[in-house]
Amino acid sequence: MAAEPVAPESIASDPFAAEGLALDQALEQVLAALRPLDGEERLPLAAALGRVSAEVVRAPADVPGFRASILDGYGIADDTPPPRGSRWRVRGRAAAGAPWAGTIAAGEAIRILTGAPVPDGVQRVLAQELVAVEGDVITLEAQVGPNPWIRSAHEEAAADQVLLEPGVRLTPATLGRLAGCGLAAVAVRPRPRIGLLSSGDELVAPGEERAAGQIWESNGTLLEALLRQLGYGVAERRVAADDPAALREALLALADRCDVVVSTGGVSAGDTDWIRPLLAEMGTVSFWKLFLKPGRPFAFGWLGGRPFFGLPGNPVAAAVTALQLLWPALQCLEGAEPQRLPRLRVRLAAPLRRKPGRPELVRAHLMVAADGAVQAELAGSQASSRIGSLQGADLLLEIPAEQGDLEAGALLWAQLLRLPIF
Repeated sequence: MAAEPVAPESIASDPFAAEGLALDQALEQVLAALRPLDGEERLPLAAALGRVSAEVVRAPADVPGFRASILDGYGIADDTPPPRGSRWRVRGRAAAGAPWAGTIAAGEAIRILTGAPVPDGVQRVLAQELVAVEGDVITLEAQVGPNPWIRSAHEEAAADQVLLEPGVRLTPATLGRLAGCGLAAVAVRPRPRIGLLSSGDELVAPGEERAAGQIWESNGTLLEALLRQLGYGVAERRVAADDPAALREALLALADRCDVVVSTGGVSAGDTDWIRPLLAEMGTVSFWKLFLKPGRPFAFGWLGGRPFFGLPGNPVAAAVTALQLLWPALQCLEGAEPQRLPRLRVRLAAPLRRKPGRPELVRAHLMVAADGAVQAELAGSQASSRIGSLQGADLLLEIPAEQGDLEAGALLWAQLLRLPIF
């Protein structure tokens, strides 16, 4: 049975009624509307970091391709741990890149170094610290454990083993493994070309003189740097005044030359907020407004067949909504499964005063208390216009809409603003 509709007056009387889409609902709508971009290119491994794989990659051969010694020592033919006092005569030496070609029999040993191919007949390697050496004879002086200390011929990969599936983000470890398996290049999916527009009559370029009421334009630099940090570049960046004709020309040009159009500012409901009306006129507005702080004035839609993201004009709100919605969308366009920021539980290091209203993402620094507990320290004023709250922030604390004041020690979920290394 369908749920009964809620009367508008009952929504208005609820102080926590959502004005706009909840963040998870908005993300679900965005991702459901997108499909990966067509095409692929083949790149050398050194140029493929951060890209998304476009094909199944298999190992061309066993790797390392031979049994290898894990440590410096002596290879012997004994297949079980020998007792103390056992003796062997050393027949030769094997090193990495310089194998010994003979076969070891019972009572014989081979001096072998880490990474060296293990000669035929060798069943285990004795660590050099366990034996005494007199001329060409070694004597076992300590107890031997069960580990034979021999790496298999296919420890890293067996011939034809799948090393990489399509849609995987290429990390240093992945690229290193491909190189170690003899591969020099990999096919990757195209990265979306991003067009970025900053709008506002009050904007002036950094370095120029400000007139009364003007501010230096920072959103373009902030967002371009954020996207670069996430592995994406901005193909074209524009700044336009709050003039419908100028904004129309800029939006159409970006939609013509880019795969994604992103704007910042002009999506609220003010007299000079032209972006959303222009999108409705020239394309489609799929939804407008988020039930979120910071980030309520956000629009998603389509322009010239390209996905459009209208970010808020306040810089912190623009950066936060870009992380929450634009970044997963770009991953989807690359053909990767969107990965959101990892979450962890943290305790507040100091009280937090707030009024209930909207869910909030609060910028904070990650700390470790003397007892080892993970804590969050607020990054100063949380005004959405203050870029300083982003500077050095490690966390976005997730505060529910109905939550009021919080005391020190309160436990909260937080999104971790740190990218993986390997």
